[in-house]
Amino acid sequence: MGSAYANPLKSSPSAPGRVANWLQSASAEVWVKFLLALLGLGLAFASALFSTVSRDAGNVWATVILASTSLVLATLVGLVTVPYLARRVAVERLRESFDYDVTGVGVIYALVTLVIGIAALNTGNNLLYIVVAAMLGAILVSGVVSAWVLRWLELDVRLPEHVFAGRPVAGRIVVRNPRRFMPSFSVRVVPTRKKRKKPTKQWKWETTTFAFPFNRPSQQQWLRLPDRRLRRVTVFPPPPGIFQGMAYFPFLPPQAELYADLELRFDQRGRYREDSFGLATRFPFAFLTKTRHVSLPREVLVYPRIEPSEENFDVLPLVRGEWESFVRGRGSELYRIREYQPEDSARHVDWKATAKSGSLKVREFAREDERKLCIAFDNPEPGIMSERAYEKAVDLAASLAWYFSTQEAQVSFIVPGRPRTGDLHEYLGWLAVIEPGAREACPAPETVAGQKEPYSPDTLTAMNLGNSDAYNIVITARPRGSLPAALWNCSYFVFAGDGEAQNGSR
Repeated sequence: MGSAYANPLKSSPSAPGRVANWLQSASAEVWVKFLLALLGLGLAFASALFSTVSRDAGNVWATVILASTSLVLATLVGLVTVPYLARRVAVERLRESFDYDVTGVGVIYALVTLVIGIAALNTGNNLLYIVVAAMLGAILVSGVVSAWVLRWLELDVRLPEHVFAGRPVAGRIVVRNPRRFMPSFSVRVVPTRKKRKKPTKQWKWETTTFAFPFNRPSQQQWLRLPDRRLRRVTVFPPPPGIFQGMAYFPFLPPQAELYADLELRFDQRGRYREDSFGLATRFPFAFLTKTRHVSLPREVLVYPRIEPSEENFDVLPLVRGEWESFVRGRGSELYRIREYQPEDSARHVDWKATAKSGSLKVREFAREDERKLCIAFDNPEPGIMSERAYEKAVDLAASLAWYFSTQEAQVSFIVPGRPRTGDLHEYLGWLAVIEPGAREACPAPETVAGQKEPYSPDTLTAMNLGNSDAYNIVITARPRGSLPAALWNCSYFVFAGDGEAQNGSR
């Protein structure tokens, strides 16, 4: 978890270390751009002076070349350096920007001040002038003091590493007052995200390249310079925010650090992000609510729900029985012949022993030490399942992964387009952001008859589920008849759909 301020307990680096850190900072980049701009403008000014000298000497070609060089250098500085420095200034202003919201008390106070000011003008009473001046002074003092209360405060938001949908988790907001003497009063930490649900059109500068000649390939162009263009682009709503409540700090002593624990709850899986937070106060007179924006990016990856559900209660006994039967029968050495039990697989029935004894007998082989299990989520194409059924399938895949990871077995996980992994949290992270039809690592298009055509292999075949000695649990939305026949003997399929989930291994 990152922090917005340095740890004062850490030892200060040496002078060469400080210089190296400064050279890698954003301030060094600004200074480099600034010095390059000065150098470019100096060369442009020198070229302009020499072009004047050449003109007085009657050298036409030298005048044209030097004047053109001066113009090109000045244009490059204006296009490359000036927008960059302007953006840096805008970012710095955004970090220290304040928002002002007038409160109900402030409106009433302003109306009273206005009425008394009109009365003072009509009557010429000096006492009323003094009262109006004192009331206006209180507004000025309120603005200055509230700015001083918020300025230089340092904020940190600490979030848990693993978060599950539907489960409350604890987050911590830390505010530090680095000033030596001045305390802060009545400080609130609030979200600054603007609620926006629909995509909007905005003008935006984009980085591009100016090339000449225009219609030639990049390898055959004479001139290629960095450029920028203004385009109207579609801006989609940002991911849902992390912080919806408020943390209140009534008093922050000088050089003190206080924290507040908040209960966070995320109803849906996915990625949640906050780019900035706000420090707000109404101190001292509650005329205005002043909010200072603090740039502090924070992101949370919310895993699917793993709460027990009816599907889990129905699936787990069947899955476990099939898995135990598969593990028990993986050995090659016959251990014994015993009576048939309901959880046994029909492929282990010993028909000769059954005919002799008159009761159903099964062969039991020596169990191997390794118990391997692979949980696969067969991501369907868009439109096959409803959104509700898809979310239930994702939750079921996460719940099965969480349950079997606690068993004495070597468990691996796989989704289409991803390599097989044994890390449970990596698998849950994939399920947190998965969408119908998503393919992270699809093979390149094949060339057919000289033309590129999309090639979509069967995802279950591409995941190579049958090439390992692990037993597979596959959550899929396909009909039974479309599944690869090679997987039936080593897999248990959970059929998810818009209706009730259907379970079965054959």
